[in-house]
Amino acid sequence: MIYLDNSSTTKPCKEAVEAIVSALSEDFGNPSSLHRLGITSESIITSARKSVASALGCDVSSVYFTSGATESNNTVVFGVAEGLGKRKKRIVTTSVEHPSVAEPISKLEKAGFEVIRVSPDENGEITAESIVAAVDENTCLVSCMYVNNETGYILPIAEAFAKIKRLYPETVTHCDCVQAFMKIPVNPKSLHADAVSLSAHKIHGPKGIGALYVAKGTKIKPFIVGGGQEKGFRSGTESVPLIAGFGAAVDKLSPTVSGRLETVSGLKAHLVSAVRQLEGITVNSSDKCLPYVVSISVPNIKSETALHFLEQYEIYVSSGSACSRGKKSSVLKEFKIPDKLIDSTIRISMCAENTPQELDELVSRLALAQEKLVKIR
Repeated sequence: MIYLDNSSTTKPCKEAVEAIVSALSEDFGNPSSLHRLGITSESIITSARKSVASALGCDVSSVYFTSGATESNNTVVFGVAEGLGKRKKRIVTTSVEHPSVAEPISKLEKAGFEVIRVSPDENGEITAESIVAAVDENTCLVSCMYVNNETGYILPIAEAFAKIKRLYPETVTHCDCVQAFMKIPVNPKSLHADAVSLSAHKIHGPKGIGALYVAKGTKIKPFIVGGGQEKGFRSGTESVPLIAGFGAAVDKLSPTVSGRLETVSGLKAHLVSAVRQLEGITVNSSDKCLPYVVSISVPNIKSETALHFLEQYEIYVSSGSACSRGKKSSVLKEFKIPDKLIDSTIRISMCAENTPQELDELVSRLALAQEKLVKIR
């Protein structure tokens, strides 16, 4: 099997699996219970929170566990709207956000909020100036992703947010860092972000668990209320096994972020060089994109057709965002990629465990797909 769909999800690392199994089978107490089993479970959560906080370079009190990045993103969007949004009715975002940000914002737009969506320019780039220019004194929230999940494009978050916080200090700045965390440094203070969303299953941890960083003093109303867990910010009995797996994955990857980035940068260079030997293939991910994600278009072959052709050789890629379920990507259109190329785009998303030999096999099968499928047409 050659797995190249890591932006959709990653294979959990051994350390994460072991931590999950231990918490399921041995340390299964409710962390709110006052007896030994409960205290042990609580200590597992505390340890994982310290791991995530250390990776972010922030205080542990600013890290809250959620069911995943979708919940984290929804919490920020609706939480800011319920609080600061009572006085300030503008929300600034981009036109290339993940649906877990885009859809909640669209819902607020229907409820009367003014939404400004900053689009890439004619070169397919989003500038810090264009984000800052969209913000005014009536803006309650600016929500922009750090790394785009379909192309790997890195947005100028630190530059934009620094200017926004200087001009409009009350405006909440939020960054969806799902595709950036544990791949490049993610430090909320350096990004000038009041809130940062994370997901475990993109970093070789389990599905169903994520985290939200919230800077002290940031006005975000709780999204899920009940028993008062997570200091009342996110109620519900904590999933200790998933939190343990998240913490273990962070501990495994934290010391190797720069080394893994260097490895994957080499893999991207190898892949791009190889696919450009094939006739007509377009590489949509520029040098300004995170090397973990490479978007390419294979002319005259529909994305889904190419995906299933490769699948028969146990090579797994994506036709775009896993959340889009095969729909034509509006994000790629926003990045100024022509419709005919969007229809034939596949996303190759790597991890440091992939090898040049696996990429050579992928390119070989793409050449075969061109030979067989184009002739059928």
